[in-house]
Amino acid sequence: MRYKYQAIDPQKQEVSGILTAEAEREAFRQLQRRGLTPLSLAPVKSTSTKSSAKVGKAKQRDIIIVLHELATLLESGVALIEAVESLANSSHHPFITQTFADIATELRQGMAFSVTLQACPLKLPWYVTQLVEAGELTGKLATALRDGVSQMEYEAEMPNEMRNAMIYPIILILSGISAVLLIFTLVVPRFAGMLKNRTDDIPLLAQLVINTGMFLNNNFEWIIGALIVLITIAAYMLSKASLRAQLKDVTAKLPLLGVWIIEAETARWAGMMGTLLENRVSLLRALELAAQGIKLPSLNLRLTQVTKAVKGGTNLSQALQENDALTPTGHNLIRAGERAGQLPRMLRSLAKLLEDSGRMRMKRFLLLIEPIAILVIGSVIGVIITGVILAITSVNEINF
Repeated sequence: MRYKYQAIDPQKQEVSGILTAEAEREAFRQLQRRGLTPLSLAPVKSTSTKSSAKVGKAKQRDIIIVLHELATLLESGVALIEAVESLANSSHHPFITQTFADIATELRQGMAFSVTLQACPLKLPWYVTQLVEAGELTGKLATALRDGVSQMEYEAEMPNEMRNAMIYPIILILSGISAVLLIFTLVVPRFAGMLKNRTDDIPLLAQLVINTGMFLNNNFEWIIGALIVLITIAAYMLSKASLRAQLKDVTAKLPLLGVWIIEAETARWAGMMGTLLENRVSLLRALELAAQGIKLPSLNLRLTQVTKAVKGGTNLSQALQENDALTPTGHNLIRAGERAGQLPRMLRSLAKLLEDSGRMRMKRFLLLIEPIAILVIGSVIGVIITGVILAITSVNEINF
């Protein structure tokens, strides 16, 4: 239960707050251990399921921040139960504080922290509980939790970088499409009315522009309806994980995007492998767990074959090379790491190398998108305007 208290601290100052304890007597003991003299203690009603639903679930960023604080408290030498109770009494999202209050209660009942995290409603990535479990076994819980938080930050950072970088190109493309539609629906029909019954006498390009504009105007509702249907079908198909994986596999075969996607997936695998091995997870278990985070079917299949080969007694570097799972640089780093006994460190270095390479490719890709979009949109608008001018000049028989 949670109790609201008022007490006197060693400096004779009145303080108040909320703590979590199994019973009122245990709450008094907690206050005394903190050097506080209790004045009043009253139970606080737990947040009901109905009120929690009204508040809503916390964002992923909020969860990362609270786990970051928990790792910092543990690194500072604060006991696990005290750190969890501190977060339960914090000003974070109500859903988070209630979850940590429940975790504190379960910890006082003797449950392992990894078990409580796995059962809590925060929906943490699978590797966080695995790392925490490994940290509990090795006595390095703070380090393991910090590695899990770092991995969560990395996985949240990459999509955010991509979205932020795509804002300008998307605005540019949408603006160009809007300009083209505006010309077709407002400008071209006016000239079509002027050229009524004389469209056979104008050049082919002018005919195409005029006819396209009239077609869009006459069938505007049907075209919008068809676009809505296509977008709905596409959204439904992309909501299926299997179809998204197949689409990603097809995209991975493209010249520029393909290398970028493969490097990003390989970096995720290498980073996770390095983190798991540093936290004393066995090699075979680390291979199985790291492969779960790979969303590219072709790469996942190769890494599955690598795991089978390692189970059969093959070295990791040899198994990776035989299945062509990494780049030549990656194979060399893994081989050197095995020989020097620094495999986790080399895997981390490989992940960093691939992350940097992926960011460079993303910048090049975006640098290509912008001029290509400008050229395409400018060319389309230029063709439309040229068609309109040709129509006018041909009808009025103006010679240049």
